[in-house]
Formats: sequence, structure tokens, C-alpha cells
Amino acid sequence: MDFGTEITASLVVFLVALPLCIGVAVASGVPAELGIVSGVIGGLVVGAARGSTLQVSGPAAGLAALVAETVMEFGVAMLGVIVLFSGILQIVLGLVKLGRMFQAISLAVVQGMLAGIGLPLMFSQLYPMSDSKAPGTPLENMAGVPGLLADTVTNPQALIAAGLGIVTIVLSFLWKQMPGPVKKVPAALVAVGIGIAVAALPGVEVKTLQVGNLLASVDVPGPGQLSGLASAGIITAILTFTVIASAESLFTAAAVDRMHNGPRTRYNTELIAQGAGNTIAGLLGALPITAVVARSSANVQAGAKTRLSRTLHGLWLLAFALLLPQVLALIPISVLAGVLVHSGWKLFAPDEFPKMWRQDRGEFAVMTLTTLVITATALLEGVLFGLAAGVVLAALRMSQTVIRQHIEDDTAKVVMAGNATFLRLPKLIDALENAAASGKPRIRLDLLGVTHLDHACRNQVEEFVAQQRGAGLRVELLMPDLTKSPARAEQTEVSEPVSEPASASASAEVWDYATIGTAAVGGTGPMPSGPGPTAEWFYLDTRPMPSADEWGFSRSTPRP
Repeated sequence: MDFGTEITASLVVFLVALPLCIGVAVASGVPAELGIVSGVIGGLVVGAARGSTLQVSGPAAGLAALVAETVMEFGVAMLGVIVLFSGILQIVLGLVKLGRMFQAISLAVVQGMLAGIGLPLMFSQLYPMSDSKAPGTPLENMAGVPGLLADTVTNPQALIAAGLGIVTIVLSFLWKQMPGPVKKVPAALVAVGIGIAVAALPGVEVKTLQVGNLLASVDVPGPGQLSGLASAGIITAILTFTVIASAESLFTAAAVDRMHNGPRTRYNTELIAQGAGNTIAGLLGALPITAVVARSSANVQAGAKTRLSRTLHGLWLLAFALLLPQVLALIPISVLAGVLVHSGWKLFAPDEFPKMWRQDRGEFAVMTLTTLVITATALLEGVLFGLAAGVVLAALRMSQTVIRQHIEDDTAKVVMAGNATFLRLPKLIDALENAAASGKPRIRLDLLGVTHLDHACRNQVEEFVAQQRGAGLRVELLMPDLTKSPARAEQTEVSEPVSEPASASASAEVWDYATIGTAAVGGTGPMPSGPGPTAEWFYLDTRPMPSADEWGFSRSTPRP
């Protein structure tokens, strides 16, 4: 192991993490020092665990909106309880080996979730970027942008703050194009340096970060907060934090694994590590922790090969906050808001929408709907809606049913093949109604090609057959037995006598008037004595003719 490279990488991650930890805390509506506490835990606790090697954990911009909503509804004191029990639940999920369960989610839902997090985050941070207060919900924030622009251009100090935010955003996008040695310095750190210099100029009165004592910010949940577990709202928040934080961490792990050739992530172990971090963060009343892409990619690009770099970055955060807290008070809030606007844009990833449109328009619809619902309502509702939309899309694609209709002499024929589920029920009903409206005295329903027939479609067919026979029409139904073992055919009777036996290789037309008994396929039951007048179903045995040995006769014995 190259200790020099690991230490250098840890310093790079620290420089990226510092403004992000503070910015996420401010965006979440909690004191800035709680963001640093979570960053320290993400480094020293989660970073030392064995689940992943190079991904870095800490307070995430993706959870800022959710935390802000939770704090607004339940208060900062209850945040610790929610994070604590979310961490415990993550540990349980990891112990029962459900870590990989979070990978069984449609990519469209994941991208829609990230976009739905990023879009509101950008609009919410436009206000602190101009030293203003955001109105509230994402839709209110979007609607208030014209008024924000009007107020900013008429206020010189707000204009300076907005200028610092814009410079931060521009640097974040363009810094990678700088010459080799220069671009290794994090763009966020350069923006913070510029912001501190401008804020120190005479006549500049932009808002700066107010940082208190790190240890004094720790608030261990007491009995009063724990009693809130009886609230349905708190339980819902715990489940929401668990699902979103776990999903974001494990999705990030998959992304980080693609960035390097080192050891792969052990998902269940990583989920336990994330749970341990959140349990401690909850005990200290800090922000929830997830794996984060920006810090993780910085760690990989800095040449880290082991867990040492990400663990040390937590140590540097702790030392900086304890020894140099006065430096944090020099940072303009608008600069941190600019960092988060850039993070929101990266989460929103607008290029992914046309890319998804070209690849799969169904998945594009799921992705877009997930984003819109999260923006209009909340993260949990949007994700649940996206998952439901993904399931419906998968069901529609699995329910591929082909229905053909034609008239032949005095018979209206309907031939159906594929998977017949309730999603295709309207199409089936149209075909049956068209057959009934043809005016022909005979209707043939050929369902031999159906591989799955759910209850709704089967019930519709049964009702149609009963109604048409009640009206005096001759209805013939050809259908394989989808409910029994293929080793036997159903003993079934049809409504006309048989003039001659049919062979096992006969076509559907011949089998239309056949009577099949269990004895004919090696069973022990008797052959039916004659047709029954009330038969509803016709089952066709499509297996090949069995050999002499399978029939139970010697080769010299004639077959039945």
C-alpha cells in the first residue's frame, strides 16, 4: 500500500467533502455543524467498514429536500430518532441479506428518482444563492423565481451574493478543463476561497455561515423524542429514510465499482456499514448518511486503493471543525448554495432523458413520471408511483396477446395466442363481441396458443360461451389444460358425437369433435361412454403419440 497516495487522496476528499457537508446541512434546515458531524461519522465509522473499498459516505444532497421536509414537520430533535431507527433497520436488512434487493429496481425509476431530487434541489438553492429565503414547496419555489430575479437585480448586496453563486456554478462545470496540476484542486474549494476573499472586501455584506460549537451541537435523543415512535408519521419517515438512503448508497456502490478495478462491493456488508453509521448519527442527532458520488469519484481519481483514504478524510473533517471553526464562519452561504445547485444539476442529468427516449420510450415515460410526481408531491410518493408504473409497464410487455378474427363459411372464428391477462381484457372483449355480432350460427374460440390465461380473461370467456349458447348459437372452445399437469389430459366431453377416433397428432379441426379420456393417455379411468350435452371446455392433448413401452403393451400387442 502506498501511504503517501492514500494520504493525498484523503486530503482531496476532505476538501471536496467540507463545503458539501456544510452546504447539505444548510439546505436541510439544520445547523451547519451537524453536517460536519455526519461527515466525520461517514469517514471514521462507515469508511473503516469492509463493505466497499473506495466509495465515500456522508450527508448527501439527494436527501436534503427530504430532511428539510422532515425537520419542518417534526423538528430537529426528532431527526435523530428517525435516523437512529433507520440505521437499525438497515443493519437488519443487511443481516438478512436483502442488500441486493435494492438492485431489483428499474433503472428508469432510479434515474427518475435522482432527477426528482435534483430538480427541486436546484430551485430551492436559488434563493440562498441570492441571500433570500425559499418560499417552501418545490412548486412554490419554481413559481417564485421571476419575483426572486426582480428582487435580486434591485438589491446590490443580493446581486453580489448571486454573482458569487454563479461563479461557483461556472467553476464547477469548467474546472475539469483546466491544465493537469490545477484541476486536481477541487472546484468547490476554489469557489470557497474566492467567496471568502470577496466577502472580506469593504462594503460587501453578504451572509456568511454561522457555525457553533461542534460538541455542543450533539443532541442525544431522550425519552421525549423516543415516545414519538408511536406516531404513524414518524414510522413512515423511518421507512422512507431507510429505503431512500439504502437505495442511494447501493446504487452509488454499483456506479463506483465501474470506476475502478479493485475489490467489488459486498452489498449486504455495505448495507450493515451504512446502518451502523446512521445508528451513530441518529444517537448524536446528526444528518442521515449515504454513499455519495462526488466524494467517491474524487477518491478514485486521486488514486486511492484502500479504505484508508476515506477513513482519514473523516479525521481531517473532525480536526478542522474542532481546531479552526472560525474559518468556517468566513464562507458565504451563496457559494455553498452554488455548490448544491451544481450537485442538483448533476442529479437531474437532463442528458439522460433524450438518451432514455432513444433507447426505450416506455422506460422514458416511467422516468419522466417519477420525476414529475416527486417534484409535485414528495420523494416517497414519487418513488412509489415510479415503482408502480414500472410494474405496470413490465406487466403490459409480458402480456403479449395476439388475437385474430375471421369468418369461414358459417363460422366466426377467434384465434388467440400468448399471455392473456386482465390488461388485455378490452381487446378480448372486442374480439368476442365482434364474433357474436357476425350473425353466424357457429362460433369457434381457438385458445390453443395461449400460454397463460388469468382469472379475468377465463371468466370473460366462460360468460361469453354461456351467453351465446343460451341464445341458441353453437359455440366450440379449443383450449389446452393450463391448470393440470401435462402428464394427463382433462376428461372432457363435447356436444356432438364422434364419428371416428382421432389420432394424437390430429389437427385442431379434427380434435374439435373428439372425446379424450384419461385411459387414452395411460390413465386408469374409464373412457367416457358418450358426449355430454353441457360441456363447456375442450382440452386438446398436444403431446406426441407415446411409444409402445409408454402405453404398457409389448411391441407385438396392438395399441388401443
